Amino acid sequence: MDFSRTLIIKPSSLGDVVQALPVLTALRESHPKARIAWLVNESLAGILEGHPRLDEIIAFPRRRFGRIGRSLGATAEFLAFVESLRQRKFTTVLDLQGLFRSGFIASATGAPSRVGLSTARELAPLFYTDKVDVPGRDMHAVDRYMMLARHVGLADPKATDHLPVTGESRAAVRRRLAEAGLQAGEPLVAVSAHARWPTKEWPAERFAEVLDRAHAETGARAVLLGSAAAAAGARTITQASRARPIDLTNRTTLQELVAIIAEARAMLTNDSGPMHVAAAVGTPVVAVFGPTNAVRTGPYGPGHCVIAGRAPCSPCYRRDCLYAGGPRAMECLTSVTSEEVARHLLEALAPENDQGPSTNAQ
Repeated sequence: MDFSRTLIIKPSSLGDVVQALPVLTALRESHPKARIAWLVNESLAGILEGHPRLDEIIAFPRRRFGRIGRSLGATAEFLAFVESLRQRKFTTVLDLQGLFRSGFIASATGAPSRVGLSTARELAPLFYTDKVDVPGRDMHAVDRYMMLARHVGLADPKATDHLPVTGESRAAVRRRLAEAGLQAGEPLVAVSAHARWPTKEWPAERFAEVLDRAHAETGARAVLLGSAAAAAGARTITQASRARPIDLTNRTTLQELVAIIAEARAMLTNDSGPMHVAAAVGTPVVAVFGPTNAVRTGPYGPGHCVIAGRAPCSPCYRRDCLYAGGPRAMECLTSVTSEEVARHLLEALAPENDQGPSTNAQ
């Protein structure tokens, strides 16, 4: 297989893009002279900006192209976009998204080798020249992606800095956190209390209870992170907490979010994209899981703690609760107590576990 001009297709979501990065590391180590491009949704392109193992980021304007067939302008732009991909003369495409659109784009590049997983949906495998058999569903996403990498002859990566953080980025966020009130020597807890599914969101008031206890017993200060969608929950936590968390929701770039998480002593989170960022940069994670399965999508690697809810229907993988409005609504999350989560967060913050900020630097 010719990797001299390789395209990786993994446009979304934040956590999925981060979990696919070991494939990039493996590809660069096995083929140091290859030209490697990554197709990613333009809203997430910042997570890959400046990545030392990438030669090109191809931003995919998903919202604009969502109007294909309904807008002549959007349709014409998409055709021009596809033509620009063909002109790059890719030799190999690795489709890690596994949906009709990504499969079609892989085929439209004209690359002679197009590889994807057998579990790809929406007829995407019809566009591949090579399909990688996945033995079962209960496999972590990182292991699934690396199965594809091994299938095409890539060795497991030696490097572990799949999401590098520059010293400049660290220094910049340290200054910003200091300006926001973080005192010298205060342990930092990164918090992601939002999730794309409402069924994955542990109650905001319980986040506040845990953060108050952590602050009282260790002096740890929380920084609330996330997109605009996370702002309402962050306000609830701030209003309910006595510990004065720093609210930076919808106030960071993706690069800043990565650097702040890398600076944190620990991360408290739902099953979310920032959770995977924390795992990638070496920050210990304490995560609350309800309708999803940590075997598939939990924080990857050692040193993390997942508290899974107790409900007979979990994991259900549903965005809306089957028991909504009833006494068992969201039982998979509400059965997780703030006492239980606080105990695990305090363990992560214990002085014997403090090795300083993670050293995953570029």
